[in-house]
Amino acid sequence: MTVELRPVTIDEKEILRNLLEKYDYEFSRWDRRDVNKFGLYGYRYLDHYWTEDKRWAYFIMVDDKLAGFAMVISLPEVADRETDFQMAEFCVLPKYRRQGVGRQAFFRLLDLHRGRWQLMRHPANTSSVHFWDKVISEYTKEQYELVKSYPGTEYADGTPGDVYFFES
Repeated sequence: MTVELRPVTIDEKEILRNLLEKYDYEFSRWDRRDVNKFGLYGYRYLDHYWTEDKRWAYFIMVDDKLAGFAMVISLPEVADRETDFQMAEFCVLPKYRRQGVGRQAFFRLLDLHRGRWQLMRHPANTSSVHFWDKVISEYTKEQYELVKSYPGTEYADGTPGDVYFFES
């Protein structure tokens, strides 16, 4: 199984938009967000990935098949901590989960974007909690900080996010 990251081109923006809708649908179990009047969640920053510097969108490919996406930005999740990168969104499609695809894609992202990272997770998303604990610990050789219920990081449901701080 070959896992690759491929930058999303502007011509592929609609593909990413479609995947983001599926991702937000799944994530609404935890953040309790509603759809808009068109029945969509929408991703208000999508266009910014092609109009602003320091935003990167990638498709996660497995054997040349679309298996997910990752979106990285240089803006901090937590403003009182210096950062170079933040994982804005990360999704591995269900068919490809629990096969090491997410781990490989995440490690490749960190190797592409060297520096100080922030990554926020929703504590009720237990699969995500387990995944991020495992891969961040492995990549950093346990050299990271995790702050649970970080003030000012509330999701749409009011739950404060847990935030990792680490370097790649």
